[in-house]
Amino acid sequence: MAVDYTVIVVYLAGMLAMGWWGMRRAKSKSEFLVAGRRLGPWMYSGTMAAIVLGGASTIGGVGLGYQYGLSGAWMVFTIGLGLLALSVFFSARIARLKVYTVSEMLDLRYGGRAGVISGVVMWAYTLMLAVTSTIAYATIFDVLFDLNRTVAIVIGGSIVVAYSTLGGMWSITLTDMVQFVVKTIGVLLLLLPIAVVKAGGFGEMKAKLPTEYFDPLGVGGETIFTYVLIYTFGMLIGQDIWQRVFTARSDKVARYGGTVAGTYCLVYAIAGAVIGTAAKVMYPKLPSADAAFATIVKDELPMGVRGLVLAAALAAVMSTSSGALIACATVANNDIWSRLRGAVGKPAGEAHDEVKGNRAFILAMGVAVVVIAIALNDVVEALTVAYNLLVGGLLVPILGGLLWRRGTAAGALAAVVAGGLSVIGLMWWYGILANEPVYYGLLISLAVYAVVSLATKPTDAQVLAAWRERLAGRGAGPAAEQPAAEPAPTPQ
Repeated sequence: MAVDYTVIVVYLAGMLAMGWWGMRRAKSKSEFLVAGRRLGPWMYSGTMAAIVLGGASTIGGVGLGYQYGLSGAWMVFTIGLGLLALSVFFSARIARLKVYTVSEMLDLRYGGRAGVISGVVMWAYTLMLAVTSTIAYATIFDVLFDLNRTVAIVIGGSIVVAYSTLGGMWSITLTDMVQFVVKTIGVLLLLLPIAVVKAGGFGEMKAKLPTEYFDPLGVGGETIFTYVLIYTFGMLIGQDIWQRVFTARSDKVARYGGTVAGTYCLVYAIAGAVIGTAAKVMYPKLPSADAAFATIVKDELPMGVRGLVLAAALAAVMSTSSGALIACATVANNDIWSRLRGAVGKPAGEAHDEVKGNRAFILAMGVAVVVIAIALNDVVEALTVAYNLLVGGLLVPILGGLLWRRGTAAGALAAVVAGGLSVIGLMWWYGILANEPVYYGLLISLAVYAVVSLATKPTDAQVLAAWRERLAGRGAGPAAEQPAAEPAPTPQ
C-alpha cells in the first residue's frame, strides 16, 4: 500500500500548507471568521457542499445503502433538501444581515435578549458535531495504517485543529475546495462505477437482493419523516451552515451557489446508497453496515485509486469537522464569553486582537473536541442529542423571527427553554434514539412561542425597523468588518 500511503500523506501535508497560506490572508475578524464575506459562486458552492457532506454522509450513507438499499439515500437526501430550502428561501436574507452567529441574528430581531441562552444551545450542538466528526478518523486511519483508536483521533484531530487555528475560515475554505474535488473524484467518479461493475451491474444486484432493497420508501415512512425534522430543518438553523452563508459576497451567490450545492448533495445521496447496495451483493454478511465503505475500498480498488478514495473519505470527515470546530469556537467566543465578560463590540482598531482571540478559542475548542472524542464511545447517541436540542430548542425562534412579525423576545426565550428542556426530558423518558422527543419537543416549542408572543408586548417598532433595514442590506455591519490589510482579489 505504499502508493496509497503516499497519496494520503501528500493530501494531509497539503491541508497543513493550505492552513499556513490562509493565515497570511486572515488579517481581520471578518477575514478570519467569514473569509471576508467575498466568496464567489464556484468557491461558495464547493465549500458549502463539502461541509454538509461529512463522514456520516459518506461512510454512514454507504452503510445505510448496505442495510436498506436505495432507500438508504434518504438521510443524505434530506440534508440536500434542507440546503436547497435554506438557499432558495432564506440565504439571501441571512447573507444581508452581516452578522457572525445565529445568536446575533436573534438579538437583532428580538432586541438583544436572546443571545446567551441560544448561544449555549448552539455551542452544545456544534461541539458534539465536531466530536462525532473527529471520532470518524479512527475508522479511516484503522484501514490505512492499522492504528489504534486514540492515536487515529489525535492525528486526524490535530491536523484539522492546526489548519483551522492558523487561518480560520480562509484556511477552511481553501481546504474544503480541495476536499470537494477529492470527494467528487473519489466517490462519484471512481468508487461508484467500480462498485457497480464489481457487483455485476444493476441486473445482477436486482437478482441477488430482496425487492425491498429497490423500494424508494423501504427505510420506512416514520424514519424518513424523522430525517426531515432533524436534518432538513437542522440545515436551516445550524451555526456551521449559517457561517458559510455569511462568506458569500452577495445574496445572489448565497442563493444560487447554495442551490448548486444542494443539488450536488442529492446526487451524492443516491451514489452512496448505490455503493452500499453493491457492497451488500459482494459482502452479504459484514459484521456492521458501517464497515461496508472500508471493506469495499480495501478489497476491491486498485492501489493508488484506493488511496484517493480513502483520501475522499478523509476529506469528507475533515470538512465537517473543521466547519463545526470554527462554528463552535465562534459561538463560544462571540455569543458566550464576550457577553459574560461584558465586552461586546470592540473598536475596529482592535480587529487584529479579535483574530488572536478567535484563534485562541479555536485552539481551545479543538483540544476539547479531541479529548471528548477519545473519551466518548456512542457516537450516534451524542449526535442525536445534539440535533434534538438544536431543532427542538432553536428552530421555532429562528424561523419565527424570519417569518412572523408578531414574535417577541419573551416568546423566543420561552420557546428555547421549553423546547430544550422538553427534548431532554423526553429523551430520558422515551430513550435517546427515540423519534418522539424531537416530535413533541418541536410542538411544545411552537406552542409556547405563539402563546407567549401573543401574550406579551409586541417587539419595539424601532427594533423591527432596524431589523428590516438589515434584512434589506442597508444596515451598518459590525465594526470589525473592515479589513486591517489590503483586501485580496475576490475568489470565484
